[in-house]
Amino acid sequence: MQIGKIIGTAVSTKKDEKLEGLRFQIVEYIEPSGESTGNHVIAVDSVGAGVGEVVLVACGSSARLTNTSKDKPVDAIIMAIVDSLEGEGKTYYQSY
Repeated sequence: MQIGKIIGTAVSTKKDEKLEGLRFQIVEYIEPSGESTGNHVIAVDSVGAGVGEVVLVACGSSARLTNTSKDKPVDAIIMAIVDSLEGEGKTYYQSY
């Protein structure tokens, strides 16, 4: 899993029929501190996350193991919205 922040939405009107009804988000990978790693991915959103939210993303074959993505041509999926990130005795991120 990787930590990312949703920075936008990708819209596709023509796509494989197995992808119909799925929402695509542009995710910028971040460090726990919130700094960008400089990498991005288009991920299927299985949890209803929105722009600006910090999320967990699974990639590769693991991305096809959720109820939303099973048996679909998906390589990255948003599977959790992060409430907080803590470590080394400090809080890196808190959503509320």
